[in-house]
Amino acid sequence: MLSRRSILVASLVASFLVMAPALAETAPAFDAKVFDAKIFADAQKAGKPILIAIHASWCPTCKAQAPILSELRADPRFKDLAYFVVDFDSQKDVVKRLGANMQSTLIAFKGEKEEGRSVGDTRRASIYALVEKSI
Repeated sequence: MLSRRSILVASLVASFLVMAPALAETAPAFDAKVFDAKIFADAQKAGKPILIAIHASWCPTCKAQAPILSELRADPRFKDLAYFVVDFDSQKDVVKRLGANMQSTLIAFKGEKEEGRSVGDTRRASIYALVEKSI
């Protein structure tokens, strides 16, 4: 006969096996370069429009932003936009340098000038409006 402890352990193992793929997901669902300070600085010096997404794999707001950012990425109006993603959990130094306090922060630059930022926004129109400021 199975003891309560055995049943509990089996339940925990089964739960972990079910959740493991979700926990392993670290990349955002949109196409972006992982933030690199040199590439970012080069894009700024070149006067490029830039969008930085502060992302966390566990963040439901980030997941809601992802399809909008993918759609935006495919829009010909934004073909020259440089996209970067900063992992909120593993790139704390960059998060701090950018002055972001939360995941789901979007920051738009036109060259070296920050044109705007939003936190927790999942509305298509306002995300597009933010990015349009950088063009």
